[in-house]
Amino acid sequence: MSDYPYYSILGDAPLKSDEYSIESVRYADAEPIRKWRNEQISALRQSTELSSDEQIRYFQQVIEKDFPEDQPDKILVRFCHKDELIGYGGIVHLDWVNLRGEVSFLLNTTHTQNLEKYSIELGIFFRLIKKLGFLKLGLHKLSTEAYAHRDYHVSAIENSGFQREGILREHTKINGAWVDAVVASCLHSNYIDSEDL
Repeated sequence: MSDYPYYSILGDAPLKSDEYSIESVRYADAEPIRKWRNEQISALRQSTELSSDEQIRYFQQVIEKDFPEDQPDKILVRFCHKDELIGYGGIVHLDWVNLRGEVSFLLNTTHTQNLEKYSIELGIFFRLIKKLGFLKLGLHKLSTEAYAHRDYHVSAIENSGFQREGILREHTKINGAWVDAVVASCLHSNYIDSEDL
C-alpha cells in the first residue's frame, strides 16, 4: 500500500475496549479477510468467491485511495483481540451531507462457531464502531442490514443498541431460497443516552 498506512481522519491510535480494539485496516489483512468472506458468502452481498488478485486490486485501488481523504467513501477497520486480527468491518456508504453510514461486520469464521461468544464480540465491535461513528466522525445515524436467516446475528445487533426499522421482504436469494433482510439503526441521540460512552 502507499506511504499513508491508515485513514487520516482516524489517526494511528486504535479505539479500545478492554482487550479488544479497532483501527485502520492494513494491507496484511487482505488475505485473511478474503478467506473469511469466501467462507461466509451466505452472510454477505457477495455471489462468487474472491481471488487473491481481486482482493489485492481492491485494497490497492479502492481502500488505499480513501486513506488520505478528509471525507472518505468508506472506513474499514481491523477488529483485534489482544492485537490478534479476529475480524473486520467498518462504516461504508458514508454520506457526509446527511451524516450517516452503514455498518458492516465480519468475524473470523472460527469465531462464528460459538454463538454466545459471537454475540459478545459483535456487541464489543458495535460499541467501538458507534464510538468511532458518533464521537470521532460526528455522524448522526448508523444503520445496518442483516439477513433474517441468521437470527442470532439479528438478535446480537438489536442487543447492541440498534433498533429495527423494518424488513425488506425476500430481499436476496441464498442457496436458492428468498430471504428477508432486517434493517436496524442507531441515532447519535440514542448513543448519547446509552451507557456505551
